[in-house]
Amino acid sequence: MIRAENISMSFNGTRALESVSLNVDKSELFGLIGPDGAGKTTFFRIVTTLLIPEKGKVSINKLDTVDDYRALRKNIGYMPGRFSLYQDLTVEENLAFYATVFGTTVKENYHLISDIYSHIEPFKKRRAGKLSGGMKQKLALCCALIHAPELIVLDEPTTGVDAVSRTEFWEMLKKLQGEGITILVSTPYMDEAVLCDRVALIQKGRILGIDKPGSITGNFSKEIYAIKGRDKFRLIRDLRDRETVESVNPFGDSVHVTFSGNEYDENLLEYLEDKGHNDPGAELIEPGIEDVFLELMSKEEND
Repeated sequence: MIRAENISMSFNGTRALESVSLNVDKSELFGLIGPDGAGKTTFFRIVTTLLIPEKGKVSINKLDTVDDYRALRKNIGYMPGRFSLYQDLTVEENLAFYATVFGTTVKENYHLISDIYSHIEPFKKRRAGKLSGGMKQKLALCCALIHAPELIVLDEPTTGVDAVSRTEFWEMLKKLQGEGITILVSTPYMDEAVLCDRVALIQKGRILGIDKPGSITGNFSKEIYAIKGRDKFRLIRDLRDRETVESVNPFGDSVHVTFSGNEYDENLLEYLEDKGHNDPGAELIEPGIEDVFLELMSKEEND
């Protein structure tokens, strides 16, 4: 479906993408995972024909995003990171407008959006600017789908949305995938990343790895432990001061730690108690995508 070959792009001398290559299969739900500034939005704008890469090429169904952009735009739905619909138009007016732009009608393709639109149809007379975050995202997805695209590109679609709405949104994406639509999505939430068929980890414009979420976590090279203590800030500092500790990264209510030589420090808890930590705990855990990402970033910086 999508074939990107050695894509490079820079802005005012700052490299946004560097030799990015990846393939997305038809009807695949493919995730692009990385922090702010990693290059996700730049890549999406190239895929959706809004930017021309400095080097490399992207093809979608064998059509080039530069030479064949007019034909491709009819088959791509794009939902940018920021809400970009018309705030002063109502829900139904926004939807009708986008259908008209693509030479179709809401009635013709209503079957594509019915499950999603049913959540916001009771508010169809409300101006888009007055909708909640979750309803805005659902409206934006409807507008991206109303012309029956083969590919939809979603740039962090659930950022700032409550947990229930995030869950509903991803259930909708799975249903769309079942309809044969290819989905390219970025997300900062690792619990969403594991719902993708495959993910690409990107940092500073470079792809660090591409695989199924389960396979990526299986490639973590060391045992990892969750260390808990009451004073998390001081816990991090004291762990970083310990010679046997290799990496220290805060995660939720614990700190994820690996050890030099991949050997657990049997005296660690005693060391932490001597440092004044009451009842510290250590548990061997399964690594998550965040752990893999941080390890790959560290390797990239040290190469």
